[in-house]
Amino acid sequence: MATRKTSQDDPLAPLTLAVGQEDLLLDRAVQQVVAAARAADPDTDVRDLPSDQLQPGTLAELTSPSLFAERKVVVVRNAHDLSADTVKDVRAYLDAPAEEITLVLLHAGGPKGKALLDAARKAGAREVPCAKTTKPAERLGFVRSEFRALGRSATPEACQALVDSIGSDLRELASAVSQLVADVEGAIDDAVVARYYTGRAEASSFTVADRAVEGRAADALEALRWSLSTGVAPVLITSALAQGVRAIGKLSSARGGRPADLARELGMPPWKIDKVRQQMRGWTPDAVATALRAVAEADEGVKGGGADPEYALEKAVVTIARAARAARAGR
Repeated sequence: MATRKTSQDDPLAPLTLAVGQEDLLLDRAVQQVVAAARAADPDTDVRDLPSDQLQPGTLAELTSPSLFAERKVVVVRNAHDLSADTVKDVRAYLDAPAEEITLVLLHAGGPKGKALLDAARKAGAREVPCAKTTKPAERLGFVRSEFRALGRSATPEACQALVDSIGSDLRELASAVSQLVADVEGAIDDAVVARYYTGRAEASSFTVADRAVEGRAADALEALRWSLSTGVAPVLITSALAQGVRAIGKLSSARGGRPADLARELGMPPWKIDKVRQQMRGWTPDAVATALRAVAEADEGVKGGGADPEYALEKAVVTIARAARAARAGR
C-alpha cells in the first residue's frame, strides 16, 4: 500500500480518520471537513453513509470522476462494521485516492475492524481523536477548551462548577458553555454558573422539555419545580421547551429517510433524530401549533410580560403535555 504524508491540520486531506466513541466529537470531525470543503467549493457533494450502506462497489461509484470535477466528501460511519469485501474496496482506494474527494472514516477504535484502522493510518490519514471522556479532569479540560474556542475565559472555579452541575454529557456541557457565552457579559465565575446551572445534573431544562413533549405532565412539573428551586434560569427552560417542540414540528414535516439524511436536511445530529422520532408519536400540526403558542406565552411571561414567571412556565408545561396526550389519543 502506498504511503504518503498528510497534514494533520488540513481538513481537506484525502483521508480523515475519526477514532473513538464520543458522538459529539465524531460529529464535529465530520462538520469540520464539510465546512472546509464547502468553503473551498459551495457546491460540494456530501455523502454521509452508515456502514451497512457501503456495499462492495459503492465506494468506487461514489469516487468515480465527475464530468464537472466537483468536490465531494464521503463520510462512512461505524467503519469498524464494514464487511470484509467492502474493506478490500476501501484499502484499494487508499492506494490511489481520487482528486477533489475527501474520505472520512468514523471508527470506534477497538479491535473490531482493526485491519482497516491500521491501513488508514499507514496510508497517512489525518487522525482526529474522539474518545469518550471518562475522567473528571478530561471533562474539565473540555469545558476550558470550549470557552477558549468561543473567545471567552472562565475562572477555574466556574469550569469545575459547570462540570459538577451538568455531569458527563459533552453535548450538554458544550451547550451550557455556548449559553453562558451568549447570555453573560463580563467575567464568568462560579457565581454565574450557580445562578444558571446549579442542579442541572439532576433536573435540566432539557429534562423538563422532554417530559412535556412526551405528555408526562406530572414528571415535567416535578422536574420544572426542582430546576427552579435549584437556580436554573427560567429563560433556559423556555428555550428548551421551544427547541423540543420545534424539533418535533420540523421532523414531522420532513420527508422520510435515514437519520443521516434527515440530520443534514434539518440541521440536527443523527442521535437527536432518533430521539425526536420516539417523542413525536401521535403529534399533529395542530398540536405543534398549540404547543408553540404556549411556549411564546411563557417566553413573554418570564421576560417581564407576566407577574409570575413560575406560573407561566407551569402553564406552558401543562399545555404542551396535554397537547401531546390529546394528539396520541387521536383527539
